[in-house]
Parts: sequence; structure tokens; C-alpha cells
Amino acid sequence: MISNLAVLPIVIPLLSGILAAFFHKKLPLVRFFSKFMAVLNLLASLWIGLYVLENGSVILETGDWKAPYGIILVADQLSIFLVITTNIIAAFSVFYAQSVLNEQKEKYYFYSFFFLLISGVSGAFLTGDLFNLFVFYEVFLMASYGLIILGGEKIQLRESFKYVILNLFSSMLFVTTVAFLYSVVGTVNMAQIAERVQEADQGGILTTIGILLFFVFASKGAIFPLYYWMPKSYIVPNPVVSTLLGALLTKVGIYSILRVFSLIFIHEPMIQQLFLWLAALSMVFGVIGALSTYNVKLIIVYNIIPAVGFMLMGIGLLSETGIAGAVYYLIHDMIIKAALFMLIGSLVYAAGTSDLRKMGGIIHRYPYLGWTFFIASLVLAGIPPFSGFIGKLLLLQAGFEKDQVLLVIIGLVSSLLILLSMIRIFIYGFWGEEPDSKNVPNKKSPSLWPAMSLVLISVILGAGAEWIYPHIEDISEMLVNRDIYINSVLKE
Repeated sequence: MISNLAVLPIVIPLLSGILAAFFHKKLPLVRFFSKFMAVLNLLASLWIGLYVLENGSVILETGDWKAPYGIILVADQLSIFLVITTNIIAAFSVFYAQSVLNEQKEKYYFYSFFFLLISGVSGAFLTGDLFNLFVFYEVFLMASYGLIILGGEKIQLRESFKYVILNLFSSMLFVTTVAFLYSVVGTVNMAQIAERVQEADQGGILTTIGILLFFVFASKGAIFPLYYWMPKSYIVPNPVVSTLLGALLTKVGIYSILRVFSLIFIHEPMIQQLFLWLAALSMVFGVIGALSTYNVKLIIVYNIIPAVGFMLMGIGLLSETGIAGAVYYLIHDMIIKAALFMLIGSLVYAAGTSDLRKMGGIIHRYPYLGWTFFIASLVLAGIPPFSGFIGKLLLLQAGFEKDQVLLVIIGLVSSLLILLSMIRIFIYGFWGEEPDSKNVPNKKSPSLWPAMSLVLISVILGAGAEWIYPHIEDISEMLVNRDIYINSVLKE
């Protein structure tokens, strides 16, 4: 049946991770298998995406239990676009991995954890009920625990402890809040919850539940002030692990906010106002963090925070233009952050240090790396005609429409400061004369073509906006008019 397509992006990487565990020490075999299955999963996701664009959402009711009684997977335009983006990043990451991982790390179940992470992230995007959203969160978090300590260095163990403790606390809060919500509305199916919250005469309780859910998702999405766990946790692993964590995990938190608060808690003005304030603070404190450090890895990690601020701004404005901007920016940021983490990994390798003050002149030895990084910096900052510009333009337009002039000004200033933080890396790291360094490795440099390919895709997202934007508009209309989602799931 066609509806069974929705489970493929979850099942393919899940089975791949299990199978990879059986021959994890046979590196030539596990490398070929992982690359093949990552590309296969990407092709399957693209196939589902084409079907959804032509025929509408694919709803899988597992075990033939009709919604809202069974476990529901919903492959609508929003979820399938994010699944495709996830698998684009996964496919290029698995090709990048071999050039930055030593054989010992590869043998310690890297590819099994990798596929488990992709399965969990895809499941979080596709699930149609809150409890299974919690389940898929736990799947990709368990995989991230394994990836973040891969190598067993002291600093990894220290930072992973903080990472695990925070996520355990937020996971306990998540499942408890879902239980509270079930006690009020009697269901965990998101479409049915959206129907019942209007009938439930429990405004205060529902507002409290909404705030608790936002706290959970904000801690996953690294929104101010809940980002304190992220910077060091994301720079201590191997570059390919940082790529996966930085490009994917925070975006699941943003997606959860977008889905839940455009569908269920849409009539909570206090929560929407909270979004706008936190969006502004995330932009401000994110760029302050990026400008306050000389660690090039930390600069990229801190630039995740203003990005989630921009997305939260679009969600808080809750207009078709704002939501369209948030979705466009979400897809753009996943792609460009993956490329930047790969590029920074190569830069650190080439310089032998992550300290910007000890770098210089890298572009003379690695010109393609330098100019690719320069283009990626322009994309990230939102310089026209790149994809970052399209998303920010929509968000700023929505801000003017809602008379949020101060928020628009903060967004514009933040964009300039993001560009400044990236140009600092280019000027001090790539430009000038190379210092006499004894730390520069003599081995073959990491593979550059995966990062270059991701930057090219990001450029296409901007240059090809006239073909992509109509689909983003359809997604925005569905999120603003929640009856479209409810009717497609419950078949009313």
C-alpha cells in the first residue's frame, strides 16, 4: 500500500544500524554498506517527497488501527521536506566520515549510532502523536550519547555528562507533561488534541502544559536561556559528529515547537508573546557568544543560537509570511550548518589548532577550502541572493506586518554581527601569512567535496527560490489553517 511509504525513512536506517553492528570491525565492508544505505534512504525519501507533492499527505495507520487509536505516521509536505533535508546531510556526512575518523572510532559502532540517529530524527519529523514524538526523541538522543563520547577522551566524557543530565531531565518532564495533557483531553494524537483543546474548559491548565512543552522543546532547540549545555558539548566530538548534532538535533526542537504550537496551542497569546521575546534574546546572546571567542568551533556553534531565534520569531508571529520564513530558514540552516561544521573541521585539521589567534594564511595551501568557507559565510549571514536571504526577508517582512519593528531591527543587526563573526574567521584564519606552525599534520586533508556539495545545494535553495517557494507557501498555509492537517489525519 502507498501509505506504507511513510515508514521507509525510519525503517531503512534502523535496520541498517542493526546490520552494521554485526560487521563493525570489517571496515571496507561497513563503509561500503553505510554509503550504499545512506544513498538508498535519500532516494527513498525523495521518492516519497515526489509522491506527496503530487498526491498530498501520506498517512500510515499502523496495524490498520484508525486514527486516533493507532500509531500514526504523517508524511505531509513539512515533514517530508525535513526528512529529505536530513537524509541529504546524512548521505554527505557518511562520505565525509571516513576522512576525519580514525579506524578505531569507526570500529566502535560509529555507523550503527549514525543510522540510529537518522532513524530517530526522521521518526520525530514523521510521527503524528506526542507520545511517539517522545519515543523518537529518546531514540536519537541515545544515539547522540554514543556518538558524543566516541573516542573516550576526558573532555568528551566531562561534556557528555552535562549533556546527558540535561536531556534526562527534559525527557522526564516531556513524558510527564504528555501524561498531564492526556488526562485533560484523553488522547495523544496531535490532530485529535487540536480538536479537543477548544472544547476543554481548562484554559489555565492547558496554558501551563503548553509552557512546559515549550520548555522541553526549547531545551532541545538551544533557545535562550536554555542553550548553556550546547556549545562545549558540540565542539568536543569528531567533526562529523559535530556536523550531525549541529545540523539536526536543535532543528528537531524547533520543528516540534512549530508543529505543536501551530496546531494545538494556537490560541495562547501569552505563549506567542513569549516566543517573540525569547527569539530576540536568542539572537542577541547568540551573536555575543560568537564574537566573544577565538575558538573557531565555538563560533560556529554559537551561530546556531541566533538561527533558532530567527525561526522562533517566525513561529511567534504566526502569520503565513512568518511561518513560511521560519520553514524556509529551517531548511536552509540545516544544510548550511552541516557544511560549516565540515569546513571548520577541515580548517582545524589544516591549522593544527582551533585557536583563531594561532592561524593564518591557510588559503594558500587550501584555496578551495578558503573560498568555499567564504561563500558559506555569505549564505549563513543572509546575503542576497543566497538561501539565508530568502528566509530572513520573509521573516522581516512578517515582522513589519505585525508591527514588531524592534524585533526586525534586532534581526538586521544580528545578521550583520553573524557576518562579522564569520569574516573574522576568514580574515584571521585563511588570509594573511601562515605562521610557522609545528602542529600542521602531514596526512591527507579531510575530504572537501561533501561540504562543497552542501554549500552548492544551499546556493540553489536561494537561486531557485521561485521553484521552491510555492511549496513553502503550501506548508505555511497548512500550518496556519490547522483544519487541513486535522482533516487529512482524521479523514473528516
